[in-house]
Amino acid sequence: MRVSRQKAAENRERIIDAAGALFRAKGFDGIGLADIMKAADLTHGGFYGHFASKDDLVAQASRRTMARAAANWAKVIAEAPTNPYAALLNHYLSPRHRDDPGHGCAFAALSSDAARCAKPVRASFAEGLEPLIDVVAGAVAGRTKAARRRKAVAAMAEMIGALILARAVAGTPLSDEILDAGRRELLAAVER
Repeated sequence: MRVSRQKAAENRERIIDAAGALFRAKGFDGIGLADIMKAADLTHGGFYGHFASKDDLVAQASRRTMARAAANWAKVIAEAPTNPYAALLNHYLSPRHRDDPGHGCAFAALSSDAARCAKPVRASFAEGLEPLIDVVAGAVAGRTKAARRRKAVAAMAEMIGALILARAVAGTPLSDEILDAGRRELLAAVER
């Protein structure tokens, strides 16, 4: 049975969305194509009609996830005009975000996986990081654009690292301590 172009496009979108959540929850190698297609409520046989390979899907799902994150971060900042950077830190370094990797930051969930992937996947991570850095740079103080970017790059590295560590020790008091210390120190660093 042939599906319309519109239905095929809808199916492709469902696959990308399902893959994005499953990859963040289980890692790129922790989930197979059959499970992704099942989560999208499609048959496994239809995968290659939409994607050239699993790496192709990984790159596309990563791009989508990161684009949505950048839009979400911009919204968080826009809703907190008096202290946008603090709002972003409270959003990112939160127990809710720590406890839901399937709907959270692709960088915290998948950076070590991406480092072992082919160039197209690493390129999608580099492309996806730039808009997030731009959002943070727009929220931090600094005399020059270069200074704000440097602070934003450092903040991204620290935020992601803190979330990874908090997830690694989740369920212990240390996990909450890491989130709290990360928020406090990142705020203090911007004030210097």
